[in-house]
Order: sequence, then structure tokens, then C-alpha cells
Amino acid sequence: MKMLFYQNTKPIYFILLSTFLCISCSKKVYNTDVKKGNETQKNIEINKNIEAENNIEVENIIDLEKRVVPAPEREFRAAWIASVANINWPSKRGLSTKQQKEEAIKLLDLLHKNNFNAVVLQVRPQADAMYKSDLEPWSYFLTGTQGKAPSPYYDPLEFWIKEAHKRGLELHAWLNPYRAHHTTGGEITNASIASKHPELAVKLETGFYWLDPGNKKTQNHSYKVVMDIVERYNVDGIHFDDYFYPYPSYNNNKDFPDDKSWKAYLNTGGKLKRDDWRRDNVNQFVKSIYTNIKETKPNVKFGISPFGFWRPNYPASVTAGFDQYNELYADAKLWLNEGWIDYFTPQLYWPINRMDVSFPVLLNWWIEENTKERHLWPGMSIGREKGEEAIDEVINQIMITRGMTSKSPGTVHWSIAPLISSPELTAAIFNGPYKKQALIPSYPWLSKAIPEAPILSYTKGKENLLVNWTHKNIDEVANWVIYYKYNSKWDYHIHGSFTNSQNIPLIKVDAKNSKSRLNAIAITAVDKFGNESIVKEINL
Repeated sequence: MKMLFYQNTKPIYFILLSTFLCISCSKKVYNTDVKKGNETQKNIEINKNIEAENNIEVENIIDLEKRVVPAPEREFRAAWIASVANINWPSKRGLSTKQQKEEAIKLLDLLHKNNFNAVVLQVRPQADAMYKSDLEPWSYFLTGTQGKAPSPYYDPLEFWIKEAHKRGLELHAWLNPYRAHHTTGGEITNASIASKHPELAVKLETGFYWLDPGNKKTQNHSYKVVMDIVERYNVDGIHFDDYFYPYPSYNNNKDFPDDKSWKAYLNTGGKLKRDDWRRDNVNQFVKSIYTNIKETKPNVKFGISPFGFWRPNYPASVTAGFDQYNELYADAKLWLNEGWIDYFTPQLYWPINRMDVSFPVLLNWWIEENTKERHLWPGMSIGREKGEEAIDEVINQIMITRGMTSKSPGTVHWSIAPLISSPELTAAIFNGPYKKQALIPSYPWLSKAIPEAPILSYTKGKENLLVNWTHKNIDEVANWVIYYKYNSKWDYHIHGSFTNSQNIPLIKVDAKNSKSRLNAIAITAVDKFGNESIVKEINL
């Protein structure tokens, strides 16, 4: 949790304050014009439709350097939604457009209702697209036929983005950079990249096809796919998981078949050893993606969710196990050390009390490697346990993460399925750590600029105060925060950018039938970097 304090600003108090105190008004509009540097910050009050019978008294607008409104909670609360093998969405291939949309809305409503604030949606499961692309075919997992568009036509990614933003949820587009064909992905057709560009894909013994990371054409193709999404869609993030070079079991534990690209590298004078060359292929790709996203659209965040620990013996408790550094050729520690990501989500899919791969022990190791102070939001497997044991484990992991990453906490839940199948688990999360809404932590290495405040107006009814707002730069806004104070206690509500009004009861009655009166409100805009505008309290 953090509170923004504002310096180098001088409020201009209303010279004719006494005149305003004599007027009762039905509607007020507040336009907070915040100027930078040594210029003055102005607060302009505009009277609209003066009606004495509504009797709303405006005493002043108070600079929160002098009167602090508590800041909302900050935490990244996301769930993965997988499309490969129709794990989460769509529930099966070939659903109608109406059915696909209904399922999407159900999932988004579930997250929104339970105070999540982000969704990580898989949009490229096997070098095919859950969106309109000129680079790759429509996904088999969407329509049942690779290359076939939904009918009636719609763009699923565009739909998901719009509906997520309506609910105040970020949408991060999840891509697999190298998987060309999944064993559940139907027959290889003429639309598949394995057919159209056989020079890029190699066949593995278990039936997978994989793009060769050592082939420069592979790097260029996957790079174009990522940047096409960044440029054409209003996504909040690009997300990679743990699949770089394939898991050895995909090729029956035989070496990855990249002799052709390896020989081509040597023929151009390459000096690296083969393992180092493979890691360098992935490293250069990760760095290029991060760099070019920032050059193209800085507000789009880049996150990676690697295997849960870097290598055996790191930390020392991990005495054996999978070595992603030598088998996936994924040097995840390097990416974190170099700051080639905006958020890092190691898949810590083990319980707290497992001695060799304990959740908090692994999390602490990654924290110590986070030298660039990027966001560290671990992935949690919330479906491994059942019943009360599952509830205890999930809530404990959330709370441990909050304590260990208190400056910018967050977790990503694998996957959304247990939130659907276990309403008891979902209710426990909502009634416990997610009881209040939260803003996503800001990204100070991307931007520290304070956005302009919204323009607010309000109208008093018999029972409610109708608050409306607008903004000069609506496309730069991710969320609105409406603050309201009953008696001496502040609370808030976070809205998505599509919302522009809220009804606030003038009187609130609690469970003990005790009444409290609405006596102040405030509103802020939150930009796509998580920065919140200056807060001004409006006394009623």
C-alpha cells in the first residue's frame, strides 16, 4: 500500500469564499488543473443550475497535503486463462460466437466480483491466434479448424479487452513464443506454420512441433507476432510462460533437433558452446521484446512466468530437480537481474511446508535476485489441494507474499478453474485477503508522471448523491477511484475506464442499524502506469 504525496504545489484559495457559503447549489463541477514544475496548481469551482432547495453546502476543497484521504490498497491480483487444449476458455472448440462470449463474460464477472484486477489470457497457444492476424491462422482451439474465423465474425481478443476494461480489469496477452503445434491441436493442416514454414519448425518424437529458437527467421516471426498485438490492440501487458526450448520429455528426453541452425551458426564464425548459444538465442529474444515494446508503446508491460526455481541448489534447499537453465535454456535469473521484464512471475507451485521447494524460501531467493526492483508476483497453483487444506494454503501464500513483497505485492493464480469449481475457496479469498478492491502497483521505472485529475460534477437527490466525471485525456486512463466519507471514515470504489458515474447513498446504515452521513467525496484518475492523480477532498 502506498500514499501519493504531492510537493511543489500551492493551492489557490477562493477569494470569494464567503459568497459561496451563502449559496445552496444542486450541482457542482470541479476542474482540477494540475501544472508541472514551478507553475501554480489551480482548483476551479464552476456553479451549475443553482437550486436552493437541494441545500448542498460546499465549504472548501482541501489539499491532501493538509488533509489526507487514505490511499486504496495496491496489489496485483490475476488469474491465468488457458486456451490450449481448451483448458479454461473456450470450454470446447467450435462453440458459437454467442456461447464463446457468454463464457468469457462469466469468467470476467467472476474475477471482477471477487476483487481481482487482472486477467492473463492465452492468445497464441500453438503459433495460431485467438484474434484476427495476418501473420498466423485462427486457432484450432477456437473454431475446431485452424484458419477458420468465428461465425458470426468477431475478434475474441478485442472483445476480451473491452469487457475486461469495462470491469476495471487489466488484460495481459499470453503467448507461447516457440510452440508450433500441440498434441491436442488437431491434424497438421496447410494453415499450420509447420506446413507453411517447414524451415522454422522441427518435429519432436511425442508429436509436438517446435519453432527452432536458433533460426533467425523464427526470432523475426515471433517478434512480429508480439509487436503486431502491441501495435493493434489495447492490451495492458504481454506475457510469456515457461516454454522456451521444450521440456525434454516432449522429445523422449533426446536432444533438441537443431543441428541445421547450430551448423549455420558455426559457419558464420560463432564461438559459443552449444548450450550457451541456445541460452543466448532466448536471451536476445527476451531482451529484444522488452526493448521494442518500450520503444513502441511504453505503457504495455512485459512479464514472464518461468519455472519456479532457477537451478538445483539455488537456493540450497533445492538439492535436486529440474534444471531450466540447462534443459529449457532459460536463464530466468539473468532476465530479472537485467530488468528485461516489468513483472516476474516464477511458478512457485509447491506448498509452504515442503522442505526442498518451499514457497516462501523460493520466493525469498528470487527477491534477493531482483536487483532492478521490478515487480515480483509469484504464480500460485491454487488447485493442487482440496477443501480446507486448499483454502489455508492459498490464503497463507497470499499473505506471505504480501509480507515479503510489501512495496508492490501481487500473485497470479493458476488457474481460473479452481475459482469456478470451488466456490468455498473463492469465497474465502474474497472474504479474506481480497475483501477490498485494489489498484495494481505503479511502475516507477516506466513513468512517474502524475495524470490530470478528472472533472467532477454531482447532483443531490433525496437518497443519493449522483457523481459524474469526465477527463481531458480519457484514452490515458485505466481506472477511476471514487472516495467517500461517512462521518469520519473514508472508503473507496475502483471503476474501469468505461464508467463515468456512481450513485452514493447520502445515509449509510450498518448491521447494527447505526446511521452515518455522507459528508465528503473525492475522485482520482489512475493512468496505465498505475499513477494516481492528485486527490482533492470535496466537503458536502
